Amino acid sequence: MDVLTVLPSGFGYVIFTYLYSWVMLTYLGIKVGAARKKYDVQYPTMYSDKEKMFNCIQRAHQNTLEVYPQWLVFQTIAALVYPLAASVLGAIWVTSRFSYAWGYYTGDPAKRMNGAYGYIGYLGVIILSIYIGLQLLGVF
Repeated sequence: MDVLTVLPSGFGYVIFTYLYSWVMLTYLGIKVGAARKKYDVQYPTMYSDKEKMFNCIQRAHQNTLEVYPQWLVFQTIAALVYPLAASVLGAIWVTSRFSYAWGYYTGDPAKRMNGAYGYIGYLGVIILSIYIGLQLLGVF
């Protein structure tokens, strides 16, 4: 069976949303690598006892990695039925992770909440996934 005939026609948007998320993760990772050099935090040390700025940069990346697998699962479930809606919600979430990181990069951890709008995208794909699950169970 050809995968192009199985996936919804709008799934191409979803693929580009995944690519956008890869760009975001790569950017956050590069920022951590540069901060390791700048603040002389050697591997395998995760956090610095001396450099708050390094910790802020590291946390922005680490927190994103902590939620990324769940986002991928719900993004994919939602995208299999509602590819355009999932792509929009996914783009909101990915963009919010930049805002979250840039807020953290100020050195004031409270400013990470500049990315709180990402919950629209994150909870959106979770809600769509629940709805799809209920549809599959015949509830709707």
